Amino acid sequence: MDHSRVPVLEALEDFRRRGDIAYGPPGHKQGRGVDPRVAEIVGLDVFRSDVLSLNGLDDRRQSQGVLSRAQELMADAVGAEHAFFSTCGSSLSVKTAMLAVAGPGEKLLLSRNAHKSVIAAVVVNGVEPIWVHPKFDTERHVAHPPEPDDVRRRLREHPDAKGMLLITPTDWGSCADIGGVARVCHEFGVPVIVDEAWGAHLPFHPALPAWGMDAEADLVVTSVHKMGGAVEQSSVFHLQYDRVSPEALKQWEDLLSTTSASSLVYATLDGWRRQMVEQGHELLETAIRRAERVRAAVADLPGLRPMGREVVEEGLAADLDPLKLVIDVRKLGISGMQAAEWLRTHRHVDVGGSDTCRISASITHADDDRTETVLVDALAALVERADTIERRPPVHLPEPSALELEQAMLPREAFFAPVEHVPAERAAGRIAAEMISPYPPGVPVVAPGEVVTDEVLDYLRSGADHGVLIPDAADSSVRTLRVVARG
Repeated sequence: MDHSRVPVLEALEDFRRRGDIAYGPPGHKQGRGVDPRVAEIVGLDVFRSDVLSLNGLDDRRQSQGVLSRAQELMADAVGAEHAFFSTCGSSLSVKTAMLAVAGPGEKLLLSRNAHKSVIAAVVVNGVEPIWVHPKFDTERHVAHPPEPDDVRRRLREHPDAKGMLLITPTDWGSCADIGGVARVCHEFGVPVIVDEAWGAHLPFHPALPAWGMDAEADLVVTSVHKMGGAVEQSSVFHLQYDRVSPEALKQWEDLLSTTSASSLVYATLDGWRRQMVEQGHELLETAIRRAERVRAAVADLPGLRPMGREVVEEGLAADLDPLKLVIDVRKLGISGMQAAEWLRTHRHVDVGGSDTCRISASITHADDDRTETVLVDALAALVERADTIERRPPVHLPEPSALELEQAMLPREAFFAPVEHVPAERAAGRIAAEMISPYPPGVPVVAPGEVVTDEVLDYLRSGADHGVLIPDAADSSVRTLRVVARG
């Protein structure tokens, strides 16, 4: 295929060159109606390129072949049989992928370290989750992906399960043995879905961890905006083999997604694919070397501990994305959230993630010598000034086993059940009717249908007192909990 072609961008360029005047959405009419104060900040070209798909482009219902050609090029670029663009982010794409494999009332194996969007899909889709617990790293207090033997054990216990959803890389960059999990699933005749939201870059350099399509996965969802070069909400489904029907996937995507697809998303996905095919190896080679330098510099700073290949050597993860810099800050006497706040306030550096123990920063092909220097200098300043950061009440981190809560009701049933709000001190033993997810990274500590325990309550309450953001709880202070009402 000719990867110098960019069908969506070319159609958009033709539309702008023709100077068509549209008498339908969007109402700003390619920027003519935009408040100049908005255009001054956002840029007028954003609005000029915000074109309804029908205006010289296309969508899946009135196709002129533009989008289908772009998707064929994407599939060819990453070694998939099919690729489908999504403009609603991987949060919605994962819901679609799950429905394409398991319907309401059917069983689906899920990594319990899944993002809240996966738990939301369980509620919306009505599937019965069969949790596969991650491999917990007690020293670092971080969850790594489950292993093939964990998946095999759960499939033997639930031979009627329809498939497996595997999350890799995690928010912290640790990677699963996708090939091993895929082979186990295929032994049982079921597909494996890979939520590879953080892995859009993986197909384009051999030094990066295995890419799902190369590791025998059936369906892979990527968020190109996370580590790639497309705008926010840019997501792609990648499909191979015959265990998941492309027709079913398209039907579910059509059911759940917007009918007002963003031309900005389509265009930037199209352009990113061309860039990666033509320049990806060189760009990512530079990024990998840059990340190695930053990791080495951080390792020399007292009180900071970057996570590296030792988690692979210790058998805790199958691989590690070298472009994800995960730095434990506990020896500075502060939490990751405090470190993130200090860096933003005092150095104007926004890290990608933080929790009670660590911060993370992603290095991509977009970084350069300046951003490398800014990050290292900011971290050095953090070390120097850490003793000036106000100490907060500690977060009471539970033992790993305490995070494996009993599933007493299906998540959907619990979420839609009659509920009551009870004080936290009386919530132990009750069935949760809500998700409670410290954010970031947004992995629910409590999911609907799980039985709340004293250990988890202590963790959440101490986290809230420390300043952990818990945006999805009905009461973000966790002074009260939303639980299933007693009959």
